[in-house]
This record gives sequence, structure tokens and C-alpha cells, in this order.
Amino acid sequence: MPVIESKYKPAFFFKNGFISTVYSGLVRRVNYIEQERERMTLFDGDFIDLDWSFSKNKTRKLVVLLHGLEGNGQRPYMTGAAKLFNNNNIDAVCVNFRGCSGEDNLKFRSYHSGATEDLEAVIAHVISEKNYSEIYLKGISLGANMILKYLGERDSVPDQIKAAITASVPCYLFGSAQALHTFKNKLYHDRFLKHLTSRLKTKQQNFKADLSTEEIKSIKTLFDFDNIYTSKAHGFDDALDYYEKCSCLQFLPSIKVPTLIINALNDSFLSPECYPVKEAKNNSNLYLEMPQYGGHVGFVDKKNVYYNEKRALEFIKEIY
Repeated sequence: MPVIESKYKPAFFFKNGFISTVYSGLVRRVNYIEQERERMTLFDGDFIDLDWSFSKNKTRKLVVLLHGLEGNGQRPYMTGAAKLFNNNNIDAVCVNFRGCSGEDNLKFRSYHSGATEDLEAVIAHVISEKNYSEIYLKGISLGANMILKYLGERDSVPDQIKAAITASVPCYLFGSAQALHTFKNKLYHDRFLKHLTSRLKTKQQNFKADLSTEEIKSIKTLFDFDNIYTSKAHGFDDALDYYEKCSCLQFLPSIKVPTLIINALNDSFLSPECYPVKEAKNNSNLYLEMPQYGGHVGFVDKKNVYYNEKRALEFIKEIY
């Protein structure tokens, strides 16, 4: 589909990408949403925790929400979307990736941008156990890349999946990795690295044979983390192999479900390749919206309902 002209016009203060990103990550709060946790056992004996919230009226519609790097089911960009969908007669499940729900997972592996086998397991679970007839997927950043890869890497997806909405998508992982290592993103880079290495030290206590203390000490950058842990734990040759095989960009031409990508032009995490204009123009199921503002997951809008959340609901209604 042709590129969609964006109607997002934030207040003056939030036209600054840094301010909108930091405000959304550290300041925003979402109140008055109740979640129920379900622990789901995965195919390899590990677990994922699912945080459910429900519409006031019984419904067979569900949105599956996926978070970004070092996120969880309680992040405002997750609960904000869940609350909006609940208020529009759609149940929501916030998926906590392995090790992201406040308790370390059981395996040496954890989660990564291309772990679509875990998303596939969650979707199979909600279809077989919960009996939903309409399922929508919504992902942020890392979770958005996972959704797009999931939709494009297989010949077909369950009929119940009707649409997908993704925001702040690092479609080209190597390019985004390079962007995160630039000086302008140093604060973000260091914050991510601190959280990741802290959790890795905890995991290493149970997997000393798989990862040495010296290896952890050698991790100075996010690239080092992916080279030493992410690739090793998940079956890739190295960080570059991981980036190449898990970037959703290569899978976009094969997506057969109506899908919206919202990537802000002032998102400092994204490289030029993360704006897939050619792919959108050549795939009738792929819609690309590139707002001038929004930073990284910083689509601040009125009444604490973010633009990407509002657009997700609009997109579903437009499709159906």
C-alpha cells in the first residue's frame, strides 16, 4: 500500500524526540487497569507469564501485546493500549517475554527480537484454551519486529489473526544497533546495558558452565552483549548473524495480514532502512505511517491515550 500520511500533531513540547521518548518511558502512568497473571508452560519446559485484562462485556476479540527491550506487561505503553482496547470491548493479554516478569526464566536462553516460536506458542494457547475468534497483534520496538517476522516468515498464520499494528520498529537490526551505539543515544545505550548485564549476572549463577564471569566483565556495549550472550544462547554464530536472521525487513514482502507500521521520523533508534517505503508500496497488506514526531515510543497525545494506541484501534475499525 502507498505510505499513509500521518495526522499526528503533538503539543510543541513533545515535538522534541528526546523529550517525548524520556517522558513516555519514565514519567507516563496508566491507572485503573486490573490484570490477572497466568503462567504458561512453553514447549521446552520454560515459562512465560501472561497478564490479562478484560472488557466489561463478554467478547471473543483479543489483542496480544508485545513489549520492547527490557520491558514487561506493566509498562505504560502496554497497559495504556490494554486499557484502551478493554474500553472498546476487546480483551487484552500483555505478554512478558522469558525472564521479563520479575522472575528469571528457567533456561539459559531468554528472549530476543526474532523469538517467534514463543509468540507462536502464545497464539496457539489463546486460540485453543481461550476460544477467541478475532485476534489482533500489537507490538512495540523489539516486540514489533517479532510480530512482523512472525507474520512474514511462514506460509500462513491462524485464521483468527485479523490484523497487526506495530510501532517504533527496528526493522533492520544491524542499523538500529549502530544507531544505539552513537553518541546521541549514549544515555539509552548505557541504561539498556546496565539492566541487561545485571540480569545476566543473576542468570550466570545457575549457568556457570555456559557463561563465565570473565565473559560478562568483557561486555562493554550492547553489541558485546549480543555477541557474547544473545547469539550464544539462541543458536546464532555471532551478533551479526543474529541481526541478519532476525530482522523483520526481509519478511515484510510476504505478510498476508493487514499490518500497520508506525515509525516516527525523529526516532533516534532507527536507521534509514527501518522505514520500508518500497516494501509497503509493493505489498497491499502493509501500511506504513511515518509521523514527523514521536521519538521512540513517544507518541504523546491527549487524555493519556497515545497516538499509536488510538491508531491501532482506528486501523482495526478501518480494516473491518
